Amino acid sequence: MARTPRNTLSADLIVRTALELMESKGTDAFSLRGVAAELGVGPMALYTYFRNKDDLYDAVRDHLMGLLPAVPADAAWPDQVRAVCRSLRLLMLQHPCLAQLLASRPLSGHETARVAEGLLGVLRSAGFDPETAARTHTTLFTYVLGATTWEIQMAAERRDPEAWRRLRTSMESLSARDFPTVVELAPELARTTGGNDQFNYGLDLLLAGLTKNKEEEGYSEVPGEVFEEEI
Repeated sequence: MARTPRNTLSADLIVRTALELMESKGTDAFSLRGVAAELGVGPMALYTYFRNKDDLYDAVRDHLMGLLPAVPADAAWPDQVRAVCRSLRLLMLQHPCLAQLLASRPLSGHETARVAEGLLGVLRSAGFDPETAARTHTTLFTYVLGATTWEIQMAAERRDPEAWRRLRTSMESLSARDFPTVVELAPELARTTGGNDQFNYGLDLLLAGLTKNKEEEGYSEVPGEVFEEEI
């Protein structure tokens, strides 16, 4: 492995190299020594820029989260929420290591806070009170993370002939007597393990419930203000 030219090592180069290794080998196999070897430097050289492995993890996650577009300002609030959630899912599908980084350290990082600020700002501007906005943000974030992590895992199994064979064998071995509904709906279950339609279906369900709750509670369009409809 060629050494990094003198005086060219930087935090940005380390982050980009770390991301390449995470995407080629997975975060479980990732190590500071591996990054150093890829760069052709000693491991101690990395500590000039990052205190430890978690610090580098956070930097990689911030780098990826910084790629998310800003919330569209000229859309209705449900469409703004959809845009944020869809963009985050797409980014995780493009960079599967991001799902693991967000799951392991969900509240760390400046760029993660920027994305949260955008979504929370949409909800507050729509008139939701602070607790409802916070609960909704958490619900949406965990939905996107969980649904996309599941989708990434299922896609990986489909690419692995042996894993896919085991999964099909397991499903086909189920007894129709013991699991009649699962067996009956096996084709439908297989079709709903991922993809745009399934993700949007779940997201629309959440937004439908949120919209209904907003109407029933009588939230105003002025942030922080709540009114009761006249009886």
